[in-house]
Amino acid sequence: KDATVWRKPSEEFSGYLYKAQGVVEDVTNRIVDHIRPGPYRLHWDSLMTTMDIMETFDENCCVMRYTTAGQLWNLIAPREFVDFSYTTSYEDGLLSCGISLEYGEVRPNFVRGFNHPCGWFCVPLKDYPSHSLLTGYIQTELRGMLPQSAVDTAMSSTLANFFSDLKKALK
Repeated sequence: KDATVWRKPSEEFSGYLYKAQGVVEDVTNRIVDHIRPGPYRLHWDSLMTTMDIMETFDENCCVMRYTTAGQLWNLIAPREFVDFSYTTSYEDGLLSCGISLEYGEVRPNFVRGFNHPCGWFCVPLKDYPSHSLLTGYIQTELRGMLPQSAVDTAMSSTLANFFSDLKKALK
């Protein structure tokens, strides 16, 4: 009930491009502040277990390393990602986008995942300015020996939970 999730074959890699979309009751700046790398994200995102800002280029641009919890009873082992992240104003809303980098050594007990170009776009609803439409485009290559059906199940539930967890955090 919080979000709709679609998928289609990615043009970037052999997996899928996922699109997640939902209406969030809050203003765009506050929503994006909770999504982008920074102090809020670890407090509410149940999948993310650590986040470190490795390099900061300006207040809206950084390289971050984060880890995710295992999923599906640890069938999908914990993952580590290193992403370049950039947040900017775009038309009437805000865009927070990123892509993974080959950067540093993989920490023990993690599989290094790779995010192909991804992003979250948040715009105010014209008739309800205290509500925003949040749309995410996610292309995550989890890597490792995983059946595609497990990845599909994990991605769909993760993206749906992302919206419900975000809404709880914003209250």
